[in-house]
Amino acid sequence: MSLRLRALFILTACLLGCDAKVRLASYYGDHMVLQKSPARAVLWGYGPEGAHVTVSLSGPIQLRTSPVTVTKGIWRVTLDPVEPGGPYMLMVSSESNTITLKDVLFGDIWVCGGQSNMQFQTSRVFNASSELALAPKYPHVRPFQAALNVSETELPDLVQVQIPWSVPTAGVMSEFSAVCWLFGRYLYDVLKYPIGLVESCWGGTPVEAWSSSRALQQCKLDRMIGGPRNDSILWNSMIHPLLNMTIYGAIWYQGEANTDYHPNQYNCSFPAMIDDWRMAFHQGSGGQTDPDFPFGFVQLSTCAKHTSSESYSNLRWHQTEDTGFAPNSKMRKTFMAVALDLPDETSPRGPIHPRDKQDVAYRLMLGARAVAYNQTDVLFLGPFPKEIQPLQNSIEIVYDQEVSVTQSEDIYEICCSTTRAACSLHSSWVPAPILSWALASVRISTASCQGSAVAGLRYAWQNWPCDFKACPVYSINKVLPAPPFIFYYPQGNN
Repeated sequence: MSLRLRALFILTACLLGCDAKVRLASYYGDHMVLQKSPARAVLWGYGPEGAHVTVSLSGPIQLRTSPVTVTKGIWRVTLDPVEPGGPYMLMVSSESNTITLKDVLFGDIWVCGGQSNMQFQTSRVFNASSELALAPKYPHVRPFQAALNVSETELPDLVQVQIPWSVPTAGVMSEFSAVCWLFGRYLYDVLKYPIGLVESCWGGTPVEAWSSSRALQQCKLDRMIGGPRNDSILWNSMIHPLLNMTIYGAIWYQGEANTDYHPNQYNCSFPAMIDDWRMAFHQGSGGQTDPDFPFGFVQLSTCAKHTSSESYSNLRWHQTEDTGFAPNSKMRKTFMAVALDLPDETSPRGPIHPRDKQDVAYRLMLGARAVAYNQTDVLFLGPFPKEIQPLQNSIEIVYDQEVSVTQSEDIYEICCSTTRAACSLHSSWVPAPILSWALASVRISTASCQGSAVAGLRYAWQNWPCDFKACPVYSINKVLPAPPFIFYYPQGNN
């Protein structure tokens, strides 16, 4: 039996009642985390037609819902808002049977998606044994992992679960996403209430596989054929089934697969996917998931040290919808972790898979604190130009914050031309050495243009722009690297 037929067989059997007993959907179980107040958690499942289902909660508070009727094989309950904490016992009762779930917590649910760098397991990171030894110290940060499955049609539920809701142990977390786990752990250190982590990702997959047909139509993309790279094939099987779940936010690490597949459309396809996920999770949860839920992402790290290809540089720019930073006016309530300064030339899985996921997760956590939790005193993005001033034989870049700078001969580049039309990504760019810097500015030389006009300026526009944590421009505390940028003058300037 093919995978698709097997999935449809399982789901059809459940829709018909599964032995005439009430059942829960795949992603509910012991040790689970449900979304806390002010949102309301949604529970749903299967049962015999016409059966009456009641959900009750016992623990720090007592709660009992009014009975709902199984219709077309499905029942669904929306709980009243519950404050963060637990543990609770949750009971689902009907005329035919009762289901009891133990050790249920209420907190914030974050979905973790993307390709192999999100799938990268905690057992593979730097200092893995130390990280895994900490797992039991975070019993309120609970993992859940969807299994890898594909579908040509939208499924109502997951075909399989790889890791059911669990209390973290070294064994469980060794197989779980490192970025997802570390992000949740760092977030818990700040919030001090339960965090639920839902991993749904697959290595080597483009954004199109995770996008609905609605989202893809916005960008007029050609269809892709080929296993888990098919358009919408993972949206159908690994995201659409989760839509009834009330969630707080999502984090995303993907893009490598799009450096050679629809790369120039990523500035449309990625934001379109974000907007579509938001709409779909909001509707699927009956309005409980925020229609603008926070969405964090990792800007691509590095892949090849000695290459002239600008595919990674271009995609990093497109990840921000060609603005260079997030959030921005086109990508509201998003946050970005810059990772181009975390290369790993000797990674056992190749340089495309850097082992330092701790800094990636920490930078994501800073973005979540600022954007998702409105903590106004948190610096979460490195220096970005707010003004570019042409001077005699030099350019001064004025940043939006104080900077920590080290000398570089080639991290900045300029394009020498007379019009913007003649200066593009494919033009000849020449190094612009740093001449000096001040508290919040850097001055670079334009002598390489040898009297012709400077028509463009860019920063860190290489696949591998610097060694580990050694890019020339950081935040004043040396924690956050300046993101790459490219700027074209409307007309040439000296």
